Amino acid sequence: DKICMWMAVDNEEISMAVCNLLQVITDSLSGEGEKEEHGKEAALVLDTKKDLKMITMHLLDMLVSKKVSGQGRDQALNLLSKNIPRKDLRIPDNSRTIFVIDSGLKKILKVVGQVPELPNCLPLTENTRMTASILLNKLYDDLRCDPERDNFREICEEYIKSKVDPQDMDKTLHAVQTVSGIMQGPFDLGNKLLGMTGVMEMMVALCGSEREIDQLVAVEALIHASTKLSRATFIITNGVTLLKEVYKKTKNEKIKIRALVGLCKLGSAGGTDYGLRQFAEGSTEKLAKQCRKWLCNTSIDIRTRKWAVEGLAYLTLDADVKDDFVEDKPALEAMFELAKTSDKTILYSVASTLVNCTNSYDVKELVPELVQLAQFSKQHVPEEHPKDKKDFVLKRVKRLLKAGVISALACMVKADSAILTDQTKELLARVFLALCEDPKDRGTIVAQGGGKALIPLAIEGTDVGKVKASHALAKIAAISNPDIAFPGERVYEVVRPLVSLLNTERDGLQNYEALLGLTNLSGRSDKLRLKIIKEKALPDIENYMFENHDQLRQAATECMCNLVVNKEVQERFVADGNDRLKLIVLLCGEDDVKVQNAAAGALAMLTAAHKKLCHKMTQVTTQWLEILQRLCLHEKLEVQHRGLVVAYNLITADQELAKKLVECEMLEILTLVGKQADDSKKQHVINVARECLVKCMDYGLIKPLSQA
Repeated sequence: DKICMWMAVDNEEISMAVCNLLQVITDSLSGEGEKEEHGKEAALVLDTKKDLKMITMHLLDMLVSKKVSGQGRDQALNLLSKNIPRKDLRIPDNSRTIFVIDSGLKKILKVVGQVPELPNCLPLTENTRMTASILLNKLYDDLRCDPERDNFREICEEYIKSKVDPQDMDKTLHAVQTVSGIMQGPFDLGNKLLGMTGVMEMMVALCGSEREIDQLVAVEALIHASTKLSRATFIITNGVTLLKEVYKKTKNEKIKIRALVGLCKLGSAGGTDYGLRQFAEGSTEKLAKQCRKWLCNTSIDIRTRKWAVEGLAYLTLDADVKDDFVEDKPALEAMFELAKTSDKTILYSVASTLVNCTNSYDVKELVPELVQLAQFSKQHVPEEHPKDKKDFVLKRVKRLLKAGVISALACMVKADSAILTDQTKELLARVFLALCEDPKDRGTIVAQGGGKALIPLAIEGTDVGKVKASHALAKIAAISNPDIAFPGERVYEVVRPLVSLLNTERDGLQNYEALLGLTNLSGRSDKLRLKIIKEKALPDIENYMFENHDQLRQAATECMCNLVVNKEVQERFVADGNDRLKLIVLLCGEDDVKVQNAAAGALAMLTAAHKKLCHKMTQVTTQWLEILQRLCLHEKLEVQHRGLVVAYNLITADQELAKKLVECEMLEILTLVGKQADDSKKQHVINVARECLVKCMDYGLIKPLSQA
């Protein structure tokens, strides 16, 4: 009781701290994060289920208590959505969810259905209702079978029916607001509830009411109801006329904006398809212009300006609107400012708008034959808008970067709340990847904190989101100084996302840029090299060294060249029964200069580190001598230098090996290089050749000229 009382305080920091305390208590009771230190208590198996149930009951009671502040309510909802649903759907036991639904679903529905403008409203923050909708969604997704879902639906239906009262408008409002909140959570369920007798009629009646608040709630409910194209047909036919009526009649800006967003949403039901526009040409741009105007108007309250962003999230599916929006710097900056406020419910709309502006959504490839077939059979073919072509997209990206999109994104990623869902994270990752496209922009992105912001996106979220964020990280890690891009310990967190891109299921570009990133990191420090080895990257890198694709093979060989400095990697080459060294020697004989250079570098370092490898090199392939001679005569100085260093390592390792080299053309090559006149450009090469000759003289294998 005391802990919950502290959490109910109207002070964000105290509330957060208590929430963390409760989370730690819950973790230790449920055995999460159990490490070795808990070993001693295993003898006393305590049944913690009772305690966990008690915590859950307290949290559910907090949701509906008037004494609890908005902050406290948010934290209680966050704790529930973190701890009640299963972490992994393969675990069969969803009893916690069932318990919450049976004993507390109505309490959650009560929060979802709060109308802030009414006098008897519970204390809320701007995020509370959205957090509750997300909790409903998580609980609904955690159910395993139809009977469980039916039970959930019946509780909701019963709750809504109990609130509908034609005599009491406020109660009815609460019912509509509840449906509206469910729409933002488990959408399918919300749709079924819309079909309940009397719900739609209530909305229509409220739209025609005189009170501002009635219209507000009804219009918002209509907006949430029109999310899916197939489902929205009923709403499209009835809703458009309703919303247009409201839009024309009302003098109230708040309601005007919401009605407009509803129209935007219904108007964009055709998606990015240029041919399926719902409205006449040009009216989409007009709607967007109006949204931008409201967005920049600071005298309107934040909740209402938020709806303007929501409108743009739909309208920016249209390429003309995207182009106008990024040209409008004040509107962009106003949107970024809103994204940084404490109101987190806006995150999804801002992220969607940015995905649309950067065209980072998935586009289906059209097969030309199928298109012809469709046209022949008079089927509709999606058309691409001329302004969705690549050069337009790049211009938009530059504009967004100029307007300060990175700092807004970095701020959005930090939102520590259930409202930052995995879907929103995926959208943010898509935007980041689009922004990193041009190498010239990556410096700006790093300077504004983009590198740090990407790490959490690459570590948790949807699979698609993690891959996109990892790819963006790879692009940054490939060409920037890791110490600046990922300062301090952060750089170690970048390794795992990059290694995950080496998976053969990822496309070639992702493999290539991940290898470039790892090459850059592995050149920094031995700690980083160890981290790369720990993440089991070596087999993958070796795999790509066999690749037919030139660039992939080059990138993998360069990466290995940096890694062989590490003792553990050298041990792998020394070990018997593998062809690692043979591969490196053969790669030295490739025609591709960059591959040759990297492989020769690796070979030079390996032969310098272990005498055993010098012997092994002459045994792995019969072509070793020919390859070495080619290196020592290479026209590229750096390759030649590396070849001569290998020769020097063999000579110093063992007299027998030195003898082998002296008995063939190698001696002539060394003499030829060593006898050249001093030349500052080639001095390092000439010196190595001379050292080789001196070593052979020490062995007595060759004599100085004067004695000959």
